[in-house]
Amino acid sequence: MSLDPVETNPEQYRVVLENDKVRVLEFTDRPGDKTSPHRHPDSVMITLGPLRRRVSGDGREADVVLQAGQSWWLPAQEHTGENTGDWPSHVIFVELKEPAAEPEPPGGTPSR
Repeated sequence: MSLDPVETNPEQYRVVLENDKVRVLEFTDRPGDKTSPHRHPDSVMITLGPLRRRVSGDGREADVVLQAGQSWWLPAQEHTGENTGDWPSHVIFVELKEPAAEPEPPGGTPSR
């Protein structure tokens, strides 16, 4: 079963741009709407309007409240969500396609 949000929740997610580096998704929903389980790779989320959601995944639950125009880094994750606000959500996700780079050791890369 696919966990691609465009397939699991096509009424809420749509692809706005895709290339070999990123996939950009637009997400919209209404108060009380819920999403089916889906997965995002490492992503940047940008709120185009205020956001109030309950996000559940990996046995955890979190209430997220963001103002319009905020950006938020999201590590790869699988989750469900529910609009707990009194207004529609409008969000852009920039999903990264490249795997995360290996962190450099403290102090930079050792010289040889």
